Amino acid sequence: MNMQMLHPAQQLAQYIRRVYDQKLTTTSGGNLSIKDENGDMWITPGSIDKGSLTKEDMVCIKPDGTVIGRHKPSSEYPFHQKLYETRKELKAVLHAHPPALVAFSIVRKIPDMGLTPFSWLECGKVGMAKYAMTGSQELGDRIAEVFRQGCDAAMLENHGIVVGARNLPEAFGKFETMEYAARTHLHGAALGKLNPLPFETLEKCRAGQDFRLEAFEPEGYSSEEKTARGEICAFAARAYRQGLLTSVQGSFSSRVDPDRFAVTPRGKDRLYLEPEDLVAVDGGRREAGKEPDATAALHRAIYQAHPAVGSIIMCQPRHAMAFAVTDEPLDSKTIPESYIMMRDIPRFSGLTALARPEEIAAMFNESTPIVLAENDCLIVTGPTMLNAFDRLEVTEYSAMSIIMSKSQGEIIPIDEKGLEEIRKGFNLK
Repeated sequence: MNMQMLHPAQQLAQYIRRVYDQKLTTTSGGNLSIKDENGDMWITPGSIDKGSLTKEDMVCIKPDGTVIGRHKPSSEYPFHQKLYETRKELKAVLHAHPPALVAFSIVRKIPDMGLTPFSWLECGKVGMAKYAMTGSQELGDRIAEVFRQGCDAAMLENHGIVVGARNLPEAFGKFETMEYAARTHLHGAALGKLNPLPFETLEKCRAGQDFRLEAFEPEGYSSEEKTARGEICAFAARAYRQGLLTSVQGSFSSRVDPDRFAVTPRGKDRLYLEPEDLVAVDGGRREAGKEPDATAALHRAIYQAHPAVGSIIMCQPRHAMAFAVTDEPLDSKTIPESYIMMRDIPRFSGLTALARPEEIAAMFNESTPIVLAENDCLIVTGPTMLNAFDRLEVTEYSAMSIIMSKSQGEIIPIDEKGLEEIRKGFNLK
């Protein structure tokens, strides 16, 4: 779906509903705006239920200040105007009060975006705007000052977050990623000492994003590949709705031939993927006219090393990632389901999961279907996409339970006798 082809009012309605449905704002909180090619600013209304807004509810403010619409604009529209004046390239502004970022704003701290390369690259520089009254000119001035310093996002003391971007999907992606990063920071801090990446390492990761494969023209798509593409799209959207990834991160693939697989593209919203958006990678070459996710080389290395693997998911579920940014082990021996689905989860330590694909691929075997790449991602394999997705969910839920248990006492894992009974009962190797 090309959001840029939708009317600004329709875009606002769609994204404010996503913000609300993801539990990143309340019925009365938050506001979004778009500045269109005519210089008009379209903005969400004030004091209207954020869970039921339609495009007809959006308000247009003309360059001369004329307000058009059946509602009043958000009371915070002055700082939207101020940001558009301050940074002419900005065409979308998003403000909301997501819980984790508010947790940081009320202690007046900025979450560490350097815990993963992805959050650091996606969000860029984040500043802190001093407190000022909601809707005041002073608040607009203070936010604008942060944006003048080259930031595309500003934490607001005792308030929330403001993100600016070239378009609304980009602003929403940054916003989601910041909240994910904040939750990973909080969950990781509950486990132990955080291990942020050095600036030099993050800069190397930026250089590693320039990933290209030789192109080929596909002669057609088999029935198996068409089925696989449909499953990938369905499970990517499901993972998004389950809160396992954001709109801009996470890669899914399924094997359709010994050295051919379909994989998610880079830069496409994971909620709206269509089968034709996916990219065939055949013999290490990409489908012409499309760019696969930057993790495609790692997907291929795993498929080449393990013929039994049929599907792969790589993403950053926020609870599991708390273990990736600390030294705490992600123990699968908590309940039988966790051990059956997760087995042993080794950790890969390196620059990023993209740096040494063959080395990571060699870590998988029948008793190791999952690898945790430190400060990077969770890599889940399975014979089918359903199986890989099930493992992903179980891993995230298990991580959540372990983090919750920290306030209750020491974890008592299943003992070796119990594990042996599970291995025998479920024919685990």
